[in-house]
Amino acid sequence: MKDEYRYGGMMEEIGRLTSAYSFVEAHPIGWSVLGRPIAALRCGVGPKPIHINASFHANEWITSALLMRFVSELSECYRTGRRLGGQDVSGLCCETTLWAVPMVNPDGAELVQGGLDTVPPHYRDTLLRLNGGLTDFNGWKANIRGVDLNDQFPAYWEEERKRRGIEGPGPRDYPGPYPLSEPEAAAMAAFTERLRFRAVVALHTQGREIYWNYRDYEPPQSEELARKLGAVSGYEPIKLSGSDAGYKDWFIQNYRLPGFTVEAGYGENPLPVRAFESIYAELRPLLIESLRL
Repeated sequence: MKDEYRYGGMMEEIGRLTSAYSFVEAHPIGWSVLGRPIAALRCGVGPKPIHINASFHANEWITSALLMRFVSELSECYRTGRRLGGQDVSGLCCETTLWAVPMVNPDGAELVQGGLDTVPPHYRDTLLRLNGGLTDFNGWKANIRGVDLNDQFPAYWEEERKRRGIEGPGPRDYPGPYPLSEPEAAAMAAFTERLRFRAVVALHTQGREIYWNYRDYEPPQSEELARKLGAVSGYEPIKLSGSDAGYKDWFIQNYRLPGFTVEAGYGENPLPVRAFESIYAELRPLLIESLRL
């Protein structure tokens, strides 16, 4: 893998996958603030829809590359009949349809990797000010308007706003002026409402942990499912408290179905590309197991 995983390269890869495999379809589910289409990939023919997303946070862009590697391998194994990680892909994909959104926050991911050259000139002074005058955006988690997309969902949003105590845009932790104010978060909510997934997995970094609960709204099987995900990956299931307004939180609250936040890898964000292969080796069995949720 190269030292970056940019939006343009990802969209080219999506084009190659949809051309090579009839198994894979690409659908735009909305647009970022700067007008970049947010792509969803449909993989599988089964009646059970499962959703996995990546790069809600800008400096966690390595999750996009991890999810795209999984989609690519899944597609190749489905076409050839080969097993993936010892698992029968054909059987899984006849039972399940995976809906993957590999880059929820394309503007932010581009800013972290490419800097101010990736944004229109009229954004640059504001972004530089919000970033404390630094041209290095490696600490930036938010979208291009300085809103943390994973604090945007209507699941005790007011509680999260008070807890964060951030009153305006910045690199991280500002929940926005109101829930779903940002087009990326609104697109994810509408997409989820439309397709009614059986379960969702949100890929983040870092910590090698799996968060599986939300304010006791989760169904009884969630803890056991988290243990299964942990058993195949080595990640630790954690019962989390003191956090609201995330995508996984909203999904659990709204649908009373299993939702998981997976903190992949370990270290300081953005995780180094040299760790990609070792992270993927841990994550792939978890992603395969996610198709059984």
